[in-house]
Amino acid sequence: MVLPETVLPARPALLNPALDDLGVRLGPDGGTLRVWSGTADSVQLLLFDDVDLDWATETIDMVPVGGGVFQATTPLLRAGARYAIRVGGPQGPGHLFNPESLLIEPYSRGLVSGGGTGDWRSVVIDGSFDWGSSAKPGVPLDRTVIYEAHVKGLTKRHPLIPPALHGTYAGLAHPAMIEHLLSLGVTSVELLPVHAYATEPRLLQLGLTNYWGYNSLNFFTPHAPYATAASRAEGPEAVLREFKGMVKLLHEAGLEVLLDVVYNHTAEGGIGDPRTSFRGIDNTGYYRQTGEGVYIDETGCGNAVDTSTDAAARLVLDSLRYWSDEVQVDGFRFDLAVTLGRDERHSFTPDHPLLTAIREDPALAGTKLIAEPWDVGMGGWQTGNFGSPWLEWNDRYRDRVRNFWLSDVDYARRADTAPVGIGGFATRLAGSSNTFSEDRGPLASVNFVTAHDGFTLRDLVSYDVKHNLGNGEQNRDGADTNRSFNHGAEGRTDDERVLATRRKAMRNLMGTLLLSAGVPMITAGDEMGRTQRGNNNAYCHDSALTWVSWDLAPWQRDLLAHTQRLLQARRDNPALRPKRFARAGETIPSASVMDWFDEHGETMSSDRWNDPAHRTLQYLATSTPEDEEPNRVLLVIHGTEEPTEITLPALTGASFVSLWSSADEAPADDDETFVPGDVVPLAGTSMRLFRVD
Repeated sequence: MVLPETVLPARPALLNPALDDLGVRLGPDGGTLRVWSGTADSVQLLLFDDVDLDWATETIDMVPVGGGVFQATTPLLRAGARYAIRVGGPQGPGHLFNPESLLIEPYSRGLVSGGGTGDWRSVVIDGSFDWGSSAKPGVPLDRTVIYEAHVKGLTKRHPLIPPALHGTYAGLAHPAMIEHLLSLGVTSVELLPVHAYATEPRLLQLGLTNYWGYNSLNFFTPHAPYATAASRAEGPEAVLREFKGMVKLLHEAGLEVLLDVVYNHTAEGGIGDPRTSFRGIDNTGYYRQTGEGVYIDETGCGNAVDTSTDAAARLVLDSLRYWSDEVQVDGFRFDLAVTLGRDERHSFTPDHPLLTAIREDPALAGTKLIAEPWDVGMGGWQTGNFGSPWLEWNDRYRDRVRNFWLSDVDYARRADTAPVGIGGFATRLAGSSNTFSEDRGPLASVNFVTAHDGFTLRDLVSYDVKHNLGNGEQNRDGADTNRSFNHGAEGRTDDERVLATRRKAMRNLMGTLLLSAGVPMITAGDEMGRTQRGNNNAYCHDSALTWVSWDLAPWQRDLLAHTQRLLQARRDNPALRPKRFARAGETIPSASVMDWFDEHGETMSSDRWNDPAHRTLQYLATSTPEDEEPNRVLLVIHGTEEPTEITLPALTGASFVSLWSSADEAPADDDETFVPGDVVPLAGTSMRLFRVD
């Protein structure tokens, strides 16, 4: 009997063993450096004096070992050693080799400035760290609440954090900051980019800086300026140790650390911008371009990384493995993720080898993967198309929620009626089943109303238009369509009627976000009404404009208390955080069965869903989590400015316990109880949440 030949699955090209162990690997007799360049003629390793980074103490010719990899082994490659590479190769379209340029080695774990702008040296890192009993919290998706924050901006002005720790990794892990995060009720801190980055020359000329950090120099090195002065003085090893210490302390508090990662472009920018690394190593292998060497710009930044090449895709995968394994981070939010999924024809495919490798890599199992599902290229809007286990920023949710509470209300003031009814809003509230497939469920949606990019929550209700003159671009930058509403005065005002209406609008927006099915994301400071004075693109301001203020007025403390109350209600009621979409006539564990009633307590009729004159809804969600008792909540939405009354629906034997109302300036302390048929007054444009017992 002849057995059939065993057919093994093909190994993805980007897992080619020739690309294994790139960068520096330390051994007992020194280190080995491996660098990939598919078209180079020569690669040299230069080692530098620890003090005078202009003085190369040794130059070593690296040897080609196959697969485009050049290699050198030397006892001089030891922990703390400063080094750079020089690469020579052919000239012609697409090639930018210069054998005199000192370049950052792509897999560097540490960097130091060589003194001049764009002048860097790589540093060999040992990386040892005592994690003790610290472990990743592994927060389930249905309990995940993301808090998007800037390392420096979150802690720079905190009065209980020592000044030496302001704006640092260590400051983020200070007990005062951990206490705020835990008392707020968030579970996962998503940090704006912490990969080493540089400020664009244009901003430097304007006296501004790249504050957000979406301009990566290197995908393995933590940004040194976020470390304490003591760590920076000690060097890159200490900077990495401080970062790991932050992760360890946050984990011990039960908090996850997610990183906003920028793999779609680099700080090298377009033609004429700096050549610090990839451009001088293999321009055609790392960047998307035409046959004539013209960059194809899918990102708006001039040089889209070409993940259709094995080496570029492998670089991204190896970076993710490093941060997940050696630095113990819990997940990643991928900036302009569509660019990473474009093939050699520059078209997006959810089955792109890199996206497939990320979701199937055992080293990344259990890691939270969040896609920003768009870029600026052709076919760049891909919300809903990434597939499991990806989560996606849901821009449709953002837009519909803003419309319902802000631009629709503005329209109604001028036209006596809103432009649309409540149906589209209800779909977003219930998990966006028209965007995400049944197999992915509502938890594929990362719901947000604001993010780092755009108006803050307070500015969203205080400005009709952007005010970005301070950015040096004559107010041309930033989004023009904000779906915001100033409620009668642009910006600062002493009109108490306007201010009260704005405060209620903030509570409605925050309430919607935290009571919707899906994974909510809060932008740091929104829980306390932070303002950027109408700037909706404050990426270039490292100042009090962008730092979170902890000096709170009474109304800001009230808003914080509302956010805490809402997150407590979310934790206590599984019906607000279903894992699956319900299916008519079936009992599906951890899916919320939804019943919809109008203001009279009657089942919502089909004609009322889209009738602009009817924007009042009672939403009953019933969930039976595995091994738990059924849970029911009733959420009442009233989307017009005239007050009204609702009649509670006729649920046999039920009682309705009031948990929260957006009409209250401060959260009420009493749990008022009602019965079916009771008439309950509602303020104009307000929400109310009940637990159904």
